Amino acid sequence: MTVNIYDDLNRLEATFRKTAEFAEVKEAVDVVAADEEALAMFKNFREIQMQMQEKQMQGEEIGGDELEHAQKVAQLAQGNEKIMNMLQAEMKLSGLLEEVNRVLMKPVQEFYEKL
Repeated sequence: MTVNIYDDLNRLEATFRKTAEFAEVKEAVDVVAADEEALAMFKNFREIQMQMQEKQMQGEEIGGDELEHAQKVAQLAQGNEKIMNMLQAEMKLSGLLEEVNRVLMKPVQEFYEKL
């Protein structure tokens, strides 16, 4: 019997879009997107995060000034209530995704438990 896991994944995606966590993130993103100042602040925050991650992945050292600047930008972004609400909603959604991953990986973990 052949199983098409992608059919199940597509159903899971549709269900995922109906969760309260997903709706909360969508609403929070819409609120940030509607506020020019919050949106610009978040885009700057995200851009710096991406640059830092890229440097880390390439094994480049992050200078003290660069790190200090990134921390200041992060503090500013986290000081914005709309951005903080969005980040908190994203953390809840991430928790849900971690749980889904844990459940999906359970059969694989069972293999290793036998060792």
